[in-house]
Amino acid sequence: MTTIKLTRVVLALVVIGAGACNYDIANPNSPGVIGENPSASLVGSAARGILIATRQDVGDWALDGAIYGREAYRIDAADPRFVQEMMQGPLDPGSRAFGGDHWLEPYSAIRSANDLLAVIGTASSLTPEQQSAVSGFAHTLQAYNFVIILDSHNQDQIPIDVGRDASAPPAPLVTNAEAWAHVITLLDQAATELQGAAPFPFTLPSGFAGFDSTTTFLKFNRALRARVAVYRGDFAGALTYLSESFYNPAASLNLGVYMDFGTGAGDLANPLAVSATTSENFGHPSLRTQAQLQPSGALDQRFLNKLTPRDPRSGGTTDTDPIQLLTSDLGWLRYPSPNSPIPLIRNEELILLHAEASIGLSDFGTAVTDLNLIRLSSGGLAPYAGVVDQPSLLAELLYNKRYSLMYEGAHSWIDYRRYGLTSALQSFDRVGPPPDVIFPTLPIPTAETQPRT
Repeated sequence: MTTIKLTRVVLALVVIGAGACNYDIANPNSPGVIGENPSASLVGSAARGILIATRQDVGDWALDGAIYGREAYRIDAADPRFVQEMMQGPLDPGSRAFGGDHWLEPYSAIRSANDLLAVIGTASSLTPEQQSAVSGFAHTLQAYNFVIILDSHNQDQIPIDVGRDASAPPAPLVTNAEAWAHVITLLDQAATELQGAAPFPFTLPSGFAGFDSTTTFLKFNRALRARVAVYRGDFAGALTYLSESFYNPAASLNLGVYMDFGTGAGDLANPLAVSATTSENFGHPSLRTQAQLQPSGALDQRFLNKLTPRDPRSGGTTDTDPIQLLTSDLGWLRYPSPNSPIPLIRNEELILLHAEASIGLSDFGTAVTDLNLIRLSSGGLAPYAGVVDQPSLLAELLYNKRYSLMYEGAHSWIDYRRYGLTSALQSFDRVGPPPDVIFPTLPIPTAETQPRT
C-alpha cells in the first residue's frame, strides 16, 4: 500500500495528537466519547478531535481529486490502481483507499462533532455564550465534511442523520438535493450561533490564524457558504455570502484557513510534501500544454511556481494491445515542506467565486475585473482580451480556477464536472481499450450499502 493511503488508514484507526499544531489531546490514542457536563478542558480536546478527524482526509482528497480532475498522476509501480482503477475503472466500492474512499474519514469527523454537540448544552463550566461558540464551530466543521462527501459522491444518495445511537438502524439515504439543503442548514445555524458568541474556550491551530475568534471564524463559515451557493447555482446569494466572508480583492490571495501539518512528536507530516524529482506524484502534462503565456513568453506563473521538470516516468496498462501508458516529466513543488499547510479555502478562490457568480448573473464587467486581478497577480498574464460573453468567460474562469487552485482539493474535477465540460481535461487520456474516463462520482462504499440489503 502506498505511503499516503497507508497513513490515512492508520489515522482512521488511531486518532493522533499534534502538539506542534495545538492538536494535543489528553489521550490521543483513545479519546473516547465525551460525556455529559464536560469540563472546559474536555470540550477543547473534543474540538481538537474534530479537527484531527477532518485532517485525516485533507491530503488524500487533494491527491485523489487531482487525479480525477487531471491535475496529477501517481505513477507507482507498487500500486497500479492509481492509473488503472482511478482512471479506467471500475471503481471498487469495497476498497476504502480507492473506489470506496472519502467517506469514512469525513463521517468520522461529523460523528465526533455530533458527540460534542450532544452534550455541550450540559457543560456547566461554560457560559451559554461559550456553548454557542462551540456549537457554531462544530456545525461549521460538520458542513465542511459533508461537502467533501457530496463533492466525491456527486450522483449518489448519502445519509445525513448520523447522530443516532450506534445500535440504531442505519440512517436513511437522502437525495443529494436534501443533503445539500442540510449543509446549508448547518452553515446558517452555525452562523447564528457564532454571532455574538463568547470567545472559543479552546485554542485553534495556527492554520486558523486570523480566523480563531468567533467573529473571524464566522467569516470562514460565510466563505464556505459562498462556495456552496456557487455550487448550487445561487449566484445572487453567493455575492451576499462573499460580502460577509473574508473576500477582499485588496488582500493577499493566500489569506485563508489552512489545515496544519508538522513533524513534531505525535504530529502528521504533510503527505504531499514529497520529492519533486523522485516521488510517485506527477503533474499532469496538460498543465504545461494548456498554460497560457505571460507577456515575456514564459508559461503562466502559477504553473512555474507549482511544478518543475523531472525525469519522465511511464505507467499504465501493459497487458493490452496496444500497451496503454501514461507519461509525465513534471514534479510537484506545491508543498515544499512536511510542515506546509493545505488550504481549506483562501482569498484567491473567493475572488474567483465572485467572478463565477458575476458570470452567472451576466455581470460580465465585474467578472472581467475579478479575472484580471487573478491573471495579473497570480499568473503574471496580460489582461483578458477575449470575447466577453458567458461561454467565453466561463472557459476563462475555469482555466483560472484550475491553475490557481490546482492540487488543493479536487477543484478541477468539481468545477468542470458542474458545467459538463470534463472532456476539456482529457487531452492526454488513453483511448483504450480500456479507455480512460473521468468519473462523475465515487460509489457508495460496500460497508455502507450492505447493512441496507
